Order: sequence, then C-alpha cells, then structure tokens
Amino acid sequence: MVVENFNNHTPVATVNFSVPDDLKEAFNAAFEGQNKSAIIAQLMREAIERAERRRVHVDAIDRILERRRRAPALSEENFRIARETGRE
Repeated sequence: MVVENFNNHTPVATVNFSVPDDLKEAFNAAFEGQNKSAIIAQLMREAIERAERRRVHVDAIDRILERRRRAPALSEENFRIARETGRE
C-alpha cells in the first residue's frame, strides 16, 4: 500500500483492482479530463454510505420482527372484538 498526498493534502492509499476492459473504457470516456482518482474516491464514499444505510435498515427490520415475535398473540375472537369496539 503506497501513501501519497491527494487533494487537500490528506494522506491516501493507492488501491489496485481489476475491472472488465469495457467498464474501464466507459469510465474513461464518461469522465474524460477529470480527476479519476477523486471520482473513484467519491463513488467509494457513496457505496459505503449506501451499505451503511442498508445495514441500519436491515437492523431496524430485524428489531421490528423480533418485537413482533415477542408480542402477545390475539385470538381471532379477541381481534374481532377489538376491531368492533374500535368502530363504536
């Protein structure tokens, strides 16, 4: 891992990864003349944020489902009575 100064003089690591040639060509064409390292860094930040939002979402669903598992169950008769009482 090589550390160098990148934008705002913040230490950064050099990351090497492989992508299909057509993806590389499309990326280079789409971002021609732009700082591709900065673009990749921003895309990585966005991916991290999406993953974190998804984790929070999944955790919230898990908590809701766990509460439902522990909630007292109503019989159909009790549910019908509660529904009818609420209509009065």
